[in-house]
Amino acid sequence: MGIENQEENSTYTVDEALVKMGFGKFQACVLAYAGMGLISEAMEMMLLSFVGPAVQSLWGLSSKQESLITTAVFVGMLVGTYSWGIMSDNYGRRKGFLVTAVVTSAAGFLSAFAPNYYFLIIFRCLVGLGLGGGPVLSSWFLEFIPAPNRGVWMVIFSAFWSVGTVLEAALAWLVMPRQGWRWLLVLSSLPSLFLLLFYRVTPESPRYLCLKGRTAEARLILEKIAKINGTPLPSGDLVSDGERELETRCLIIASLDEDNTTPKGMEEEEDSTPKAKETENEHATPEWTESNMGGISALLVLLSPELIRSTLLLWVVFFGNAFSYYGLVLLTTELNNGHNNCADKLQSEKPQDIDYKDVFITSFAEFPGLLLSAAIVDKLGRKLSMSAMFFCCCAFLLPLLFQQSEGLTTGLLFGARICISGSFTIVYIYAPEIYPTSVRTTGVGVASAIGRIGGMACPLVAVALVHGCHQTAAIVLFEIVIFLSAIATLLFPLETTGRELIDSVASSKLVMH
Repeated sequence: MGIENQEENSTYTVDEALVKMGFGKFQACVLAYAGMGLISEAMEMMLLSFVGPAVQSLWGLSSKQESLITTAVFVGMLVGTYSWGIMSDNYGRRKGFLVTAVVTSAAGFLSAFAPNYYFLIIFRCLVGLGLGGGPVLSSWFLEFIPAPNRGVWMVIFSAFWSVGTVLEAALAWLVMPRQGWRWLLVLSSLPSLFLLLFYRVTPESPRYLCLKGRTAEARLILEKIAKINGTPLPSGDLVSDGERELETRCLIIASLDEDNTTPKGMEEEEDSTPKAKETENEHATPEWTESNMGGISALLVLLSPELIRSTLLLWVVFFGNAFSYYGLVLLTTELNNGHNNCADKLQSEKPQDIDYKDVFITSFAEFPGLLLSAAIVDKLGRKLSMSAMFFCCCAFLLPLLFQQSEGLTTGLLFGARICISGSFTIVYIYAPEIYPTSVRTTGVGVASAIGRIGGMACPLVAVALVHGCHQTAAIVLFEIVIFLSAIATLLFPLETTGRELIDSVASSKLVMH
């Protein structure tokens, strides 16, 4: 026991350092920076509810052409989430979100000067490409948070999305009637620009640096965190999780060898060196190969026997969340407008005023969704919390199988959006926790990309079906997608509440067993 305690005190991991230092001023600054990125993403996504109808009447677009504006953004995000995730896992979190901020701010600003429909589609697709870097920022923030209260802080981080949606709804309400959609696009691109202004002071993730073998750089960042937070670092040398697991296994083997005194024990002792080498290869080899993977190799790791179940189920949940969330945003105005269009097929400017109000009101549903998530995510666990949110969302949408009054429709959509925003918040906590550091942003990025496919499909349901007077069919489809997502969350192989982050696939194999 004395040898074991001495060994434990001589080294420490990033997780152990973060737990000892706690959440302090340093993490608050990281939260503010990552949160600004989330506000930017929310604003760029929410403005689609206003720009589409505006350019439809200006350029005489069909409903399918209007839907294509939203779809173009999701196409860009589909490519971006996969590309930036791989880039971040190979070249660092900072470089990942630097490129995304440049692309988002530039393309968002240029969108305001689009001379026609086709240029607008191109620029919005480029905006989506930049917005695909959202998972990079969330993974970066996650890797600075102590494990015991990670769930609550990730919910607080998600609150910045809600701030962005409400801010965009208020901005549209003020700007659109007076200045038009071009000014809305200009103002909505500013948060991405703020990311570039403060980029130089952002630190790299110490977990990423440890994975790459750059422990000296990682220690400097941890020392900076300790200084700013006013807390000490653990004593000893910084090691990666793989090195810690190797040390632990070698200690166990050594202690077993000391206890074996029979000839049979001597035979086992002769085999202990090869076993130790196998153990070393088991951890060391994957860590080095995983940390320098290309796109196809990273995807194959996500579909490896250790991760395939989690990966496929995560894709289902991300698809269902994105399809439902963005669908509910569009349904907020389309259901009421659908009633009018089904009656006489006439369009006027008056319903657009109601649209601003309805979207603004339902945007506030994000906040009770966040509060509910914060209250249950660590108590009930990630899996049960997500499934409960999905089932409640189904219950809120059920009465909309039939046309309701405008007030009741808005109220039901408000409740449904509370639930779906809550489940979306929790899945963005669960996804980075379930993947090792070596493929964390790639895994979350690919899952988010699958979600973008749901985002591309939802305008065809929320806009096209309702415009075609098929409200019941649209709601039935939403119910099916949400219900299947709820079942998928219950089938996840493990619960991650309070669990330390892992670095390699080999480590995840040990956790699974």
